Amino acid sequence: MLLPLGATAIVATVLLWELCRTRVLGLLGRARSELVRRRALARGTEGAAQLGYDPGRERRAERRARELLRSCVNEEEWAMYRDLGFLRVWGGDEPHAYLVYPHRPIVAYLPRTGALLGEHCVAFPDHSRPYGSARLPAADDVLAKWMALTADERRVVGEANMHLPGRQLDPGRVKADLARLARWERERLGRAGTRGLGSVRAA
Repeated sequence: MLLPLGATAIVATVLLWELCRTRVLGLLGRARSELVRRRALARGTEGAAQLGYDPGRERRAERRARELLRSCVNEEEWAMYRDLGFLRVWGGDEPHAYLVYPHRPIVAYLPRTGALLGEHCVAFPDHSRPYGSARLPAADDVLAKWMALTADERRVVGEANMHLPGRQLDPGRVKADLARLARWERERLGRAGTRGLGSVRAA
């Protein structure tokens, strides 16, 4: 009597295990994955704390870069970058100018006609430690190009990789930016004239 009952109990246990095995193994797998994730997160947090990592670092770096740019360029150039997102730098001997974008090629053009002359690719990587990367903050990149052009235009143009217009930047977009720049200058001139008239009337 006991032998059949024992055999029945063993068979029932095996059948129950087969029914529950998939669920139990799934729970164990999820528990193991969660444990691994938490350990990795703890290690990452500790490592970040040791390195002084701060998620807001890039935002503060860009804010400092904008402050530095503002201190180096004149009032009109700063207002241009603030309002339009790029700078214009006048060329040296010849009647040409450049549009300086952050993290994009420098675009040479003729101000009188708006004809695009070419794209000059230059790069200024961020070598700061421990977070150095391939890109400076946007305002720092613009400032580096502005300084290079104003200090030694010929060297920048001579050493840059030059391409025909349209290689990296859409010519239509650049011409739209030139139109925005012209409109911005007219509005700025109009505001300056209005202030001048107000001063004259007050006198």
